[in-house]
Amino acid sequence: MKYTQNSLDKVERVIEDGGYIIRYERGTFQSGYCILQEKKVVVLNKFLPTEGRINTLIDLLPLLNLNIDDLTHESQKLYEEMMTMEIHK
Repeated sequence: MKYTQNSLDKVERVIEDGGYIIRYERGTFQSGYCILQEKKVVVLNKFLPTEGRINTLIDLLPLLNLNIDDLTHESQKLYEEMMTMEIHK
């Protein structure tokens, strides 16, 4: 996957289609992110570069309770592709 704004938008869309809200905030995140499961909010450090944002969101996918049936067809394809990338890391 290329580290472009377009790729970031696609990864964000998958997570948002799954019912999560993504926010970029300033803070002291040890890992660069915070997940508020009860509210389905993912908060990322706003100072992460595009590559860091993409990698962090892909790393978070297995931790999120995404229902694949809620995703659009395009998001389902990308989700499966990213999960395969995650398994081969």
